[in-house]
Amino acid sequence: MERIKVLVVDDHSLVRRGVVQVLSDQEDIEVVGEASDGAEGLERAKELSPTVVVMDLHMPGMGGLEATSALHTEMPDVQVLVFTVSESESDLFTAMRYGARGYILKNASSDELVRAVTHIAEGGVMVSPVMATKLLDEMAQIQAPGSGGSAKALEGLSPRETEVLEQVAHGSSNSEIAGALIISENTVKTHLRNIMDKLHLANRSQAAAYAVRVGLYTPPDAPSAR
Repeated sequence: MERIKVLVVDDHSLVRRGVVQVLSDQEDIEVVGEASDGAEGLERAKELSPTVVVMDLHMPGMGGLEATSALHTEMPDVQVLVFTVSESESDLFTAMRYGARGYILKNASSDELVRAVTHIAEGGVMVSPVMATKLLDEMAQIQAPGSGGSAKALEGLSPRETEVLEQVAHGSSNSEIAGALIISENTVKTHLRNIMDKLHLANRSQAAAYAVRVGLYTPPDAPSAR
């Protein structure tokens, strides 16, 4: 099995070394590099092509949010795990919108950190329990029946993004969406990333479920309203 390559970005050397030590003890993880701020982390990521970047948020110079956004744009295959002391909802939501796949607090155990890195490398999403509660609370407000939140969220999508979301709900693949809308597959992927970011969704299945929930698409076997 191919080892998970990890880059650790944190301006505190003791924290950084601790994370490196914890992860280096795992047989299936290889720490390929370290960086002390976002700008250095971005450059090191381009050199080393890590699977996962463990990213602090608040650092001198380029911070973790800006670096996460840049990585998501320039190296979308690199997964970012935010590792921070910040319990700010704003930091959480912004990090996820900018492309982070996980948000773990620094009071997490070593085992939690390892699980988060492994889970994210496999395509999953991981959020510390206290932060997950905040994320779910916001999603509940967005999706609450009669709240108008779902409609407002859809208003944030461009007409083309709405069309792509509807196609996803139909079960169409990227190539099928590209053919139906007469756009390239890369453009489809860009629209999908934007949709996930704007709606705080983690994957294609959640996007399809969201489209059904807000009435953008009705499955053929759905019961009719009486």
